[in-house]
Amino acid sequence: MTAFNDPLIIAGRAYQSRLLTGTGKYKDMEETRLATEAAGAEIITVAVRRVNLGQNPNEPSLLDVLPPSKYTLLPNTAGCYTVDDAVRTCRLARELLDGHDLVKLEVLGDPKTLYPDVTATLQAAEILVKDGFKVMVYTSDDPIIAKRLEEIGCVAVMPLAAPIGSGLGVQNKYNILTIVENAKVPIIVDAGVGTASDAAIAMELGCDGVLMNTAIAEAKDPVMMAAAMKHAIIAGRLAYKAGRMPRRRFASASSPTEGLFF
Repeated sequence: MTAFNDPLIIAGRAYQSRLLTGTGKYKDMEETRLATEAAGAEIITVAVRRVNLGQNPNEPSLLDVLPPSKYTLLPNTAGCYTVDDAVRTCRLARELLDGHDLVKLEVLGDPKTLYPDVTATLQAAEILVKDGFKVMVYTSDDPIIAKRLEEIGCVAVMPLAAPIGSGLGVQNKYNILTIVENAKVPIIVDAGVGTASDAAIAMELGCDGVLMNTAIAEAKDPVMMAAAMKHAIIAGRLAYKAGRMPRRRFASASSPTEGLFF
């Protein structure tokens, strides 16, 4: 088993990369392009309310450097704090992108922590699924809420590892592990990853992928960090599939002591 014949399946489509990346916070579009390529990402998120996807014809468009012919665009509802705003933003994205129906839903509840409003998220998810959208949904690390979002019909559930942009890494491994164990759709850690080891840990827990933006864009060398994240995701997935050795309290010799010649 290798990372390259172990595709991530989302809404019936196979992806070789399990690293999803955002497109915000870079110094310019060229850096965005280079970091995205270094990450090997195939799915990229775009904030419809903040990024020009053609709604401003006189300004540079993100689609000029990251074309839909090469990447799967994942319009998101970043900055939305109500059900109505989130639903309206998804519908706008569908119009701008010629019927594109794969979206990332996030309904925020607090501007300081950017924690999700799970009640509003459930409501918006139900509306969007009924409206024909394929919804990948940002949520808390609550296993009960994650399961309800799956039951509503979301194609992927995306629990946070830690608050958005915090770089704190996976703060509640047991909740993430429970979500993974109960899921029948892809579980993708979204938010809170700070460095490569954080990404590897998320994958070793059995997550199907990781979405990140700040960890790459705010690194001293974003392109180099993007490459590090690519390898961390692959390593973490392989380690999960391989199955780690059991933890032991005491030593266990690497070389057996029985049957020695002298």
